[in-house]
Amino acid sequence: MTTLDDMAYAFRAARPEDTPAMEALDGSFTTRTIFHVALTEDGFALQEVPVDPPLHKVFPTEDADDDPAADEDPNSRNSRTFVAIAPDGCLAAFAAVSYAPWNRRLTIEDIEVAPAHRSQGLGRALVGHAVEFARERGARHLWLEVTNINAPAIHAYRRMGFTLCGLDTTLYDSTPSSGEQALYMSMPCP
Repeated sequence: MTTLDDMAYAFRAARPEDTPAMEALDGSFTTRTIFHVALTEDGFALQEVPVDPPLHKVFPTEDADDDPAADEDPNSRNSRTFVAIAPDGCLAAFAAVSYAPWNRRLTIEDIEVAPAHRSQGLGRALVGHAVEFARERGARHLWLEVTNINAPAIHAYRRMGFTLCGLDTTLYDSTPSSGEQALYMSMPCP
């Protein structure tokens, strides 16, 4: 397996010319397990269950016209988009984050790694850049949302120190992801 130590990825803040590559990046995933959410009297429980055949998820394209934040500068005072550029000059991954001063939370809005560059530590490196930005802003914790069927991401976030902190069973209703549940994860800012 090739690692970040073996390849010279460049990390930097996104530039306007990165937008087409970020929009074209394949953020889909395939998994052999999902997390089943069972509601309990006092909350909920997760159980990792196998799926056969493996589940392949392709995220729907977001309509920028419906997103009021789409016109905001991705590198304004309280938001950043970090990119990882592969040695061949292609965009390999990105993470978009935003900071909310009122509760001192840094939210990881989106993080995507192109399939050819997965399992090489790019997600961890991008979260590291998010942590640096969180420290600059004075964030107390990092927070993210992930679908219950994205077991590979849930495992990766747990390895990075994120823990489960919430559930929304209706977030994806009336969307192409209807039937999935939103899991919220957080970690203290290291």
